[in-house]
Amino acid sequence: MRALLRTTLALALFGLLSACMPDPKMVEAGLAKAPPPKEGEGAYLATKYANSDIPALPVEEIPQQFRRQSVFFPTDEAPGTIIVNPSQRVLHYVTGRNQAIRYGIAVGRAGFEWSGEAIVNELKPWPTWTPPPEMIARDPKLEKWKDGQPGGPTNPLGARAIYLTTNGVDYGYRIHGTPEWRSIGRNASSGCIRMINQDVIDLYSRLKGGEKVVVLTRDGKYPTGLVLPPPPPKPKPAVAPEPVMPPLPAPVPLHPELIAPKKV
Repeated sequence: MRALLRTTLALALFGLLSACMPDPKMVEAGLAKAPPPKEGEGAYLATKYANSDIPALPVEEIPQQFRRQSVFFPTDEAPGTIIVNPSQRVLHYVTGRNQAIRYGIAVGRAGFEWSGEAIVNELKPWPTWTPPPEMIARDPKLEKWKDGQPGGPTNPLGARAIYLTTNGVDYGYRIHGTPEWRSIGRNASSGCIRMINQDVIDLYSRLKGGEKVVVLTRDGKYPTGLVLPPPPPKPKPAVAPEPVMPPLPAPVPLHPELIAPKKV
C-alpha cells in the first residue's frame, strides 16, 4: 500500500512539474513566458577524479549562454536524447517534456563540420587520445603520440569521452572534455564536440549507453541524413626533378693553319 502511495505521489509531482512548463505554441505566440534558465550552483568548482585534479574555473569568464543550465527546451525527443546545435555552440540533454540541461560546447572548425544522427556507443573516463594519421600529417609535433597519449589533465579528450557511432560505424566523432576551456563557444575542433571538463563529467554521469544523439545542420535544422566533411586531399606524389645537365666546356680555339691551310 505504501509503495502504491509513493508511486501515486511521484506521478502527481511529475505531472505538476510538467504543468509548470508552458506550451511551446503559447510561448511562440507571445501568450506565455518561457521560464528563465536556471544555473546550478558550484558547477565549476575544483574536483578530483582518479588522482587527477580538475581546477576550478572563473565562472565570470564563461559567457552566460555557455554555462551549464536547466532550460525550457521545446522538443518531441524522448528524455535522454542529446541534441547538438553547432550554430549556437550548445548541447541539450533532454530531461523531460520541453525541459533540458544546456551545456556550452566547441564544434568543428571550417571544413570539419558534420551533421546527422548517432548513438552513444561507449563511455570512457580519462580516455587515451590517439591522433589519426591525417592529423599528424597536419601537425608533425603529434608524432610522439602516434601510439596514444595516456589520459590525464593535459590530454585533449579531457576527463571523459563519449564515443558515437552511426549505423554501427565509428566515424571518429566524440563528445569529450578539454583542458582548453576557453575554446568553448568557438569553432575550434576537428569535428568532435568539446565540453568543459566539469560539464562532460556531469553529462557522462547521466548516460548509460545507447542514447540517441542528433547533430543539427550548420543552420540549426534537423538533419535528413548523415553529412560528413569531405575527405582531405590526398598528397600529390613527389616528382623527381629533372637532372640538370652540366654546362658545355668552352670551345678550344683552333690553330690558324687548320682554319686556313697554307697554299703549296
